[in-house]
Amino acid sequence: MGTLTTCTLSTLDFNSTVKSRQIPNFRLPKKPKSSCFLCRRSIQSERVWFPRRSFRRLRCYSSSDNGNHEGETSSSGSSNKSTTDSVTTTTTTTASPPEAAEDTRTDDYDSDPPSVSSRPPTISPLGPAYNNFQVDSFKLMELLGPEKVDPADVKLIKEKLFGYSTFWVTKEEPFGDLGEGILFLGNLRGKREDVFAKFQCLLAEVTGNKYNLFMVEEPNAEDLDPRGGPRVSFGLLRKEVSEPGPTTLWQYVIAFLLFLLTIGSSVELGIASQINRLPPEVVKYFTDPNAIDPPDMELLFPFVDSALPLAYGVLGVLLFHEVGHFLAAFPKKVKLSIPFFIPNITLGSFGAITQFKSVLPDRSTKVDVSLAGPFAGAALSLSMFAVGLLLSSNPNATGDLVQVPSMLFQGSLLLGLISRATLGYASMHAATVPIHPLMIAGWCGLTTTAFNMLPVGCLDGGRAVQGAFGKNALIAFGLTTYTLLGLGVLGGPLSLPWGLYVLICQRTPEKPCLNDVTEVGTWRKTIVTVAVFLVVLTLLPVWDELAEELGIGLVTTF
Repeated sequence: MGTLTTCTLSTLDFNSTVKSRQIPNFRLPKKPKSSCFLCRRSIQSERVWFPRRSFRRLRCYSSSDNGNHEGETSSSGSSNKSTTDSVTTTTTTTASPPEAAEDTRTDDYDSDPPSVSSRPPTISPLGPAYNNFQVDSFKLMELLGPEKVDPADVKLIKEKLFGYSTFWVTKEEPFGDLGEGILFLGNLRGKREDVFAKFQCLLAEVTGNKYNLFMVEEPNAEDLDPRGGPRVSFGLLRKEVSEPGPTTLWQYVIAFLLFLLTIGSSVELGIASQINRLPPEVVKYFTDPNAIDPPDMELLFPFVDSALPLAYGVLGVLLFHEVGHFLAAFPKKVKLSIPFFIPNITLGSFGAITQFKSVLPDRSTKVDVSLAGPFAGAALSLSMFAVGLLLSSNPNATGDLVQVPSMLFQGSLLLGLISRATLGYASMHAATVPIHPLMIAGWCGLTTTAFNMLPVGCLDGGRAVQGAFGKNALIAFGLTTYTLLGLGVLGGPLSLPWGLYVLICQRTPEKPCLNDVTEVGTWRKTIVTVAVFLVVLTLLPVWDELAEELGIGLVTTF
């Protein structure tokens, strides 16, 4: 005759009949203690991952909490919570078949009941704990780092913006330089431009002027969007994080000082263009590497007045360049910083650093604003260069001409060919060439514009290429440009200082636009391609064999 026993496990009942006989009194090896100090029932252990370390979190669900898991807490080796807040209990057992119940019986607890003290026990983690210095470092990083997106706002945005008819979110990832934003990945359910415009309006209604929403290409996407083009995702950043800060007082002071230095370097260029009329001791000091004693600089004062036209020309090109940027940015409500001019004694200036002070709306705006400055500066430079060439070929203007070494025309293949076609073989195939100062100003302006249009980093050319062809194309163009500058193929003797300037000040690409996916169109891509091609022709030097064949400079005199 058997007896009926009942074993209750959670919400399930298992009924089994076992034979009435003596059960051997033996125990399996005891398991490590893992019981609640209040209810003596087993505690579930699960691994919790923290940055660079892992701990075990002990959870005990009591039968009195009705399965609500309200007593869950995590232990990290430094918890000082009270006993009633730190743990609750639950019962976890395993039902055994009748045959196994006849032979074995397991007991996960000790025979002696655990003592309950008035102070809560310290549950040490199985992994190494953070020390106080590390904890303080994490808190300091969170305090000094950029402010992250509010989780409550993320939930609200997902409810109000995204949906089955616009963009179905399937995954969320960190977004931004330090992961301070949220990147929503999923499936686009409409035309990307229309969906993004709708999101912009809804975001302003839901959160106000608090966040910026970016439409970017989905990272590591394995396939294209079924509607054509790349798969898109949406990134959310706070405005104070995604937008540049205002210009500070110190930046205004630095910009003013740099402008004064640029004026001085432009005047110095005008004086150096009169090298054939300068005192011999001054020329020897600047051209002879063995010269030690500096000359009296007051000897240069009489040449300042004649150097001003060239200085005005160089500064005029710089100002036209910056005005072009501002005129293109104003209608599209793009804010720009003040220009930080970079003085240079060879060209008068290396141009200026002008930063975007607002997030660009789309890639077309990036291309337009980036090209407007170089095009304006190049237009003025080309005008001065053309007028200077005409005056240089006029016999009646010999009193205003200055003698320059003919080897200077070998610094640019494009400008050297234009000069050779205008001035003729006899004038160019000589040791010195008489030219008008306007031609020098135009030459320097075109060379400076060409340097700034190189497709690398945050230069105007780099921004234009990034807007027209994307960031991956800019990386390829940038590596090629750095290689050519390092080998001296572009820019001649100016390649090294310009390359160092770009690496130090302008190497970082521009940040993405709000709509960083929509293409710019064929004609903008064509303009950027032609501009880069002209830049290469302008900065490509003329090697000796070609110069001798074309009659650009007297090669045998070098």
